Amino acid sequence: MSVFLTLVQKEWIEAWRDKKWVWLPIVISILAISQPLSQYYMPQILDMAGNLPEGTVIEIPVPTGGEVLAGTLGQLGIMGTAIFVLSVMGSIAYERNSGALSLVMARPVQALQYIASKWVANAVILLFSFALGYGLCYYYTNILFDRVELKTFVGSLAVYSIWILFILSVTLLGGTLFKKAGGIAGGSLVVIAALSLGSSLFPKYMEWSPANAQSQASHYLLTGTWEDSLTIMLIASVFLLAGLFSLTVYSFKRYESY
Repeated sequence: MSVFLTLVQKEWIEAWRDKKWVWLPIVISILAISQPLSQYYMPQILDMAGNLPEGTVIEIPVPTGGEVLAGTLGQLGIMGTAIFVLSVMGSIAYERNSGALSLVMARPVQALQYIASKWVANAVILLFSFALGYGLCYYYTNILFDRVELKTFVGSLAVYSIWILFILSVTLLGGTLFKKAGGIAGGSLVVIAALSLGSSLFPKYMEWSPANAQSQASHYLLTGTWEDSLTIMLIASVFLLAGLFSLTVYSFKRYESY
């Protein structure tokens, strides 16, 4: 356990040196709060854009707080996914290419401890960044629009976090399969995009997919109730995350054996 905690601490120190603790929360926060701010000031933005006939009155239906938060999750589902992948893709590749990995594994460090430390350290950073950005969005939504219940916010945050952990797991697996950061990012995004597309095209057969976390969270924000397939998705996601983690450890061991 002491080795694992030391590795996690090492990851957090390196993340601080690389400013990941700074730039990732800032980027996600800006992306998140842009949704309520842009929707609230949209009439003024259109008016300032010009090229409208004189006397034109802009009337845009005021969205509910739940609709604003659901729109934020949709925006994070596109841009946020790419940002999360980019922030994780170099976790293993950088140490492998710089030779630092050989120094780490020369010590009494097991593959399970190494991969687990990467997963836990990055999970904390990613979920902290998401919670901070989504929390700021919730704050501004309550000020500018109608109030959303705290339990609704927390529930949607918890369910959407499953998707973030899936992104992390896929990217770490890519880090053990590819040596170049470009290959890791490309392969991870292809898998994530394929799963998202499959969930959109075949919803009946893809109820188990963690890609449905966004739709589940959005449905809860809009209606206050969960979809019937939530339990299936949660159970399948737990097994899928465990499977991806085990496959990552196996792939890393296979690489280290050569």
